[in-house]
Amino acid sequence: MFVFYVFKMYYFAMQDNIEYPIRINRYLFIKGYCSRREADRLIEKGQIKINGKVAVLGQKVEENDKVEISDKVKKIADERVYLAFNKPIGIVTHNPIKGQRSIEEIVKYKTKVFPMGRLDKDSHGLIILTNDGRITNALLNPENEHEKEYVVEVNHRIDLNFIRAMEQGVKIDDYKTKPAKIKKIDARVFHITLIEGKKHQIRRMCSALKQEVLDLQRIRVMNIKLGKLKVGEYREIEGEELSKFLKELNIKDYN
Repeated sequence: MFVFYVFKMYYFAMQDNIEYPIRINRYLFIKGYCSRREADRLIEKGQIKINGKVAVLGQKVEENDKVEISDKVKKIADERVYLAFNKPIGIVTHNPIKGQRSIEEIVKYKTKVFPMGRLDKDSHGLIILTNDGRITNALLNPENEHEKEYVVEVNHRIDLNFIRAMEQGVKIDDYKTKPAKIKKIDARVFHITLIEGKKHQIRRMCSALKQEVLDLQRIRVMNIKLGKLKVGEYREIEGEELSKFLKELNIKDYN
């Protein structure tokens, strides 16, 4: 038997300006209990009630309805984890084929985690690992324009024309990249901050400008920095760093 925790929806309406009626899975997501997909699974298992009755998929709730959630939902929240991982060169973030090594082979954590976004095999640096499905769209949707910063080394000296072109946007195939922030570090090394993440974007931008990328390292995702984390190691994201990260993603922590 599940233990249920009771919440009155009109109380939360004042905090989040929820427009009613609202689907129960979206409500649970907005309140930070779980992702919408997780909510659907919990509903199918009978772990959510509305006004004392077991909720059904697609059901809508009104402002003064009483929602009850099982201890399973609280357990999901309590077990959420966020890791900053320094991915080595040669490691594949998604769908490795025979002979390739994946992040799962390196990161031996107590809870199963998955990477947020991609970092190609020949690149290295920061990638966020989590078991929190709520943040996937919030972090990866290009419309949200979250910053990601990289250190890039190319094979030729960098001139002003290259910097200006990278800053203003580069035509790759039939798409022009969004403006970026560029800071020259050395003759052939620069920092670039993007607010989008097209496949192999930096390599393709450089190639369009007759430069070949020799080394590419991601050093920051939003407020999460790689810092002194060694290659192949990870650390937990917690405290103020995590609170700021979730706040910028507009993800509510469940208490």
